[in-house]
Amino acid sequence: MATSELEKAPPGSATTRVDLIYFNAGGGHRAAATALQQVMHGQAWQVRLVHLFDILDPSRLFARTLGFQPEDLYNRQLAIGMTLGMSLELKLLQMLIKMGHQAMVKRMQAYWLDAQPDMVVSVIPNFNRALCESLRLALPSASYVTVLTDMADHPPAFWVEPDLPQQVVCGTHYAAQQAIAAGCSAQRVHQTSGMILSPRFYALSASDRWAERFRHGFVGKQAVGLVMFGGYGSDVMKTIATRLVDTPLILVCGKNAALAQSLRAMTTQAPHVVVEFTDDMAYWMRLADFFIGKPGPASLSEAVHMGLPVVITCNAWTMPQERWNTQWVRNNGLGVVLKSFRSVRSAVHDIVSHLSTWQKNVRQVQNRAVFEVPQLLAKMTI
Repeated sequence: MATSELEKAPPGSATTRVDLIYFNAGGGHRAAATALQQVMHGQAWQVRLVHLFDILDPSRLFARTLGFQPEDLYNRQLAIGMTLGMSLELKLLQMLIKMGHQAMVKRMQAYWLDAQPDMVVSVIPNFNRALCESLRLALPSASYVTVLTDMADHPPAFWVEPDLPQQVVCGTHYAAQQAIAAGCSAQRVHQTSGMILSPRFYALSASDRWAERFRHGFVGKQAVGLVMFGGYGSDVMKTIATRLVDTPLILVCGKNAALAQSLRAMTTQAPHVVVEFTDDMAYWMRLADFFIGKPGPASLSEAVHMGLPVVITCNAWTMPQERWNTQWVRNNGLGVVLKSFRSVRSAVHDIVSHLSTWQKNVRQVQNRAVFEVPQLLAKMTI
């Protein structure tokens, strides 16, 4: 693939030290931070990945006391599909963050004084007020940037807090308009062409796709579906696999080994390839023809970038920050939005019967955000 003018854009100055703040609630935040680090590496940036809880709990007291990290509770809920009460849980979390605000600012301020970054880039929600205020107290000349890893904000106080001295980078026009409507100066709101994807999605292997499919047991031209529910899978994948026993599937379970074992034990009429954790989703998506999963911003964006029409759901179980994503799919003709996966079989029939039309719609979406964000950051350091 030829290098675009955007990728040739000059990076930040040789002395620009950038801390990328992430956490492991879901897989998208760390993936976005890692992708940015990979693209910025070797371009005179000094980039560090910083886990939020390495700042807040450097001695790992929480994990040593309870035996797990705070994010593990959230990830377990995703794995078993317990997302019905997420709106209420979010409000509770935000209340606790507000109660602990001063203590967090004090801890973060000490961290910045020791780390001395020139720029802090957050790819996480909810904690940006404490991060930004503490950085301003410690290092008034340092820049603070929030890069949304959701397609839409879920106000108030989720991603964008308009009174903060921060730059905001949005992956959709809708999110950018939300930020401006909330009171952010238009000069501080920047839009990219989509969500941040791993550079792997822009450097695909030249190997024969059909030969690779054959190697995994997919024979002939029958359409192959890729089923994925984030980095920790979901038990609903067993329901989907049961209803699509005669459809070739790639079932990506992430770090959910028990789910992978259950899926491998199923008897199916068509090949079902079970994949556990992989850092090369681009490879598996390249072998597929359509996508089935939840409307997460990362997985949706990856699938669409790879030319896969999608089958997703929108219902009471859909997380609040992901509901707008289903409108994006409908508005752009990128796939089928269901109320539940009980009707997944008819949705797949619709996709497969008109595959070329769906794929034509999907290919109209062009996303180069992972290269655009460093260009924006470079301008912010001038």
